[in-house]
Amino acid sequence: MHTKKIYLRSVVLTLILLLAHASCFAQLPQASAIAPKMYPGWNLGNTMEPPVSSLGAETAWQGTKTSQQLIDYISSLGFRSVRIPCSWDCHATAGVIDAAWLSRVREVVDYCLADGLYVLLNDHWDNGWIETQGFTNLSEDNVAAKEENLRKLWTQIAEYFRDYDEHLLFAGLNEPNCDNQAKTDALIRYEQAFIEAVRATGGNNLSRTLVVQGPSTDIDNTDKYYDVTRLADTAEGRLMVEVHYYSPWNFAGMEKDESWGKMSWYWGSANHVGGSAYNSTWGEESYLMAQFRKMKAKFVDKGYPVILGEYGCQWRDLSGKAGEDQSKHDASVKHFHRQVNEQAVSLGLVPMVWDINYTNRQATKGTMTIIDRKQLSVFNQHAIDGIAEGVAAATWGGPATSLQRVPFRPVPERAYSLSGQRVGAGFRGLVVSGGRKYVQP
Repeated sequence: MHTKKIYLRSVVLTLILLLAHASCFAQLPQASAIAPKMYPGWNLGNTMEPPVSSLGAETAWQGTKTSQQLIDYISSLGFRSVRIPCSWDCHATAGVIDAAWLSRVREVVDYCLADGLYVLLNDHWDNGWIETQGFTNLSEDNVAAKEENLRKLWTQIAEYFRDYDEHLLFAGLNEPNCDNQAKTDALIRYEQAFIEAVRATGGNNLSRTLVVQGPSTDIDNTDKYYDVTRLADTAEGRLMVEVHYYSPWNFAGMEKDESWGKMSWYWGSANHVGGSAYNSTWGEESYLMAQFRKMKAKFVDKGYPVILGEYGCQWRDLSGKAGEDQSKHDASVKHFHRQVNEQAVSLGLVPMVWDINYTNRQATKGTMTIIDRKQLSVFNQHAIDGIAEGVAAATWGGPATSLQRVPFRPVPERAYSLSGQRVGAGFRGLVVSGGRKYVQP
């Protein structure tokens, strides 16, 4: 009898410990609940992704080391998520990621989480080991080898961050170089390996939201070739799809005239300049809306939130160009950012602006920089104003919710907690303003 009691007690104790362990890793929210809390988003661009195999990578392409003060400033501007483009393979030896690099990435992630921001951490370019080389050779040997290396990398990353909550999302790749169905088939294999590697590490990774990339993160290729339902996931409702938007390239990214076309300096029908050869001739408001609607119909309406992981346009200095109009160009930059954010949010896409911390417009070449990180100041006010106005004008078009999001700017001046206490911009949670409930994530 005494032996039976001891046995029963040990069984009960074991069950209690198992339940306690399970409660530490309760299921994280689904992707549809996370997405409306993420916009607008900002990219820590050209920072953690340079293919330099040392901690010096962080300042190889731009000169400012990321700090808590920088992320505090980003948060103060109203951004609600940070995408961290990151290299991993070039920081690995014999497949093992350098411990010091993992630690530094964690510091940057923690800066963001300390401010209540969502973080999207990916494997970005990484010297093209899979983004390019995984698609130029589609032999079984090459695809299998890339698939296995991706699995090893994400197993280590996922284990390292296993205990982090839903504010951390993983994105398997960046811009996989796919432009046909055969390459997309290989992409599906890579993404399946990514999903399986993360889930196999257990803990919060069993239900963490994961982000998969469409072919080339190009909207047309994704609409034509990509079927996200081919991916198997043990966690229901915890996938998002990522695309990017730099259209028309003549306006968004082109740095000089080419034989096949000229740069565009003016975007939007109200911003064209009479007599200029640099008005946009395609890709304006109606095109943008049509492209985003493709993603809503293909993914959002079927329960998959969409991350617009990168978008942006060059801000140029036209002062040396006679007959051109700087104010119209500035208005074009603002209008582009407003339209991307307003239409994306309204259709259930989470916009995350690209930002490279290079504060030289280089005349008509331009730069895709919004924040001067060294000075902790806004460099491109036109872009910031466009983002703010676009988010303020939009109503979330993704999953329905009974709560409305706080506008891009901080909590309204007269806002109160549910206990009736006046709250300020740093408050997180439910607030009441003007008789309406809001969420301040």
